[in-house]
Amino acid sequence: MSTQTDRRTDLDWIRIAAFGSLILYHVGMFYVTWDWHVKSSRASEAIEPLMLLVNPWRLLLLFIVSGMATRFMADKISAGALVKSRLARLVPPLILAIFVIVPPQSYYEIVEAVSQMANPPAGAVDNFYLRYATASGNWCDADGCLITPTYNHMWFVAYLIVYTLAAIALLPLLRRAPRALRWLLSGLGIFITPWLMLFAARVWLFPIFDQTHALVDDWYLHAIYFPGFLLGFALAKHDAFFETAMRWRWLTLAIAVAAFAGLIVVRTIIGDETPPDWLRVLGRGLREAQAWGAILAVFGFGYRQLRGHDGPIRRTLTEVVFPFYLLHQTIIVVAAYHLDKMGLPLAFEVSALISLTLLGCWLGYVLAARISWLRVWFGLAPKPAAKRSANVELGASRADLMS
Repeated sequence: MSTQTDRRTDLDWIRIAAFGSLILYHVGMFYVTWDWHVKSSRASEAIEPLMLLVNPWRLLLLFIVSGMATRFMADKISAGALVKSRLARLVPPLILAIFVIVPPQSYYEIVEAVSQMANPPAGAVDNFYLRYATASGNWCDADGCLITPTYNHMWFVAYLIVYTLAAIALLPLLRRAPRALRWLLSGLGIFITPWLMLFAARVWLFPIFDQTHALVDDWYLHAIYFPGFLLGFALAKHDAFFETAMRWRWLTLAIAVAAFAGLIVVRTIIGDETPPDWLRVLGRGLREAQAWGAILAVFGFGYRQLRGHDGPIRRTLTEVVFPFYLLHQTIIVVAAYHLDKMGLPLAFEVSALISLTLLGCWLGYVLAARISWLRVWFGLAPKPAAKRSANVELGASRADLMS
């Protein structure tokens, strides 16, 4: 069994595509009927099936790819250097998000909520930032209180920090994992074993814990995302996994599509009614079959089509993707709130919202990339000051798919 030593450009492209779809998904959240920070006055169920096409697997895929990226880094540098590198790259953007980037999301969430009240309280956003930063806002309604300061969409980074530290503590075990997992992930096991784990978590843990993104009590999501991160770490250089995923890519894609179709049928049958237990369990099984089938298909097609596809576009997108992730949701919330008030044709509004989001993210990236002291706050590697440090950065950057 060979071991990959060159940069895995297929994983780069998968990460880029996953974060790109996340931006579009959050644009979609403004237009569907599901709860979000701000909502379109024309929100409807029209695109909800499209959202459900990626909802079950998009974030699990990101955690798996992040685990793979961490493995490539771990094999280049010591455990202590890895801890230092990850904290230096992830903690400053998280702090920046909590106290600078995310507050406008909370502000417009409160403004919109107040505007829909029959008897809105006076001064709801007076001294907003001070109240936000000191957790003294007392912004409450029948559904509970808005807890601030908060990380909103940056919860992914908070979880990634914790998972990375835990994985570093488990390094010796994880490096031996491919051999131990071989019998579980060979043949049909590559689909059945992870699917059964996801299915069991959805059936037994989701009804109890739901999902909170609050880190300290999010046991259902931890039961999915942490093993996914560890699985990615363990299998990053296990060629047999990717070769099997490539060989079965069409089958797993068919499973994902069939499961998605079945899930839509189940949701249609249920409608607004409380489903019987057997139908609820069936729906959860289909959801997780869709999720893992899609993930295997992504790795299979990526391994087949995207390995070795490198160039300036890939290198640029690999660097910009994290600043885009950092900025995108705030831009969407602010731009969407104001665009909605203008009463533009829907197609023009959606196009404008996507364009403004991408433009704002790009301008933010360019600003951060050109101002040396800003780079660390946007998750960008510092510019090398000397040849020796440049060589160190080059060695790390080749492995760092989750910069």
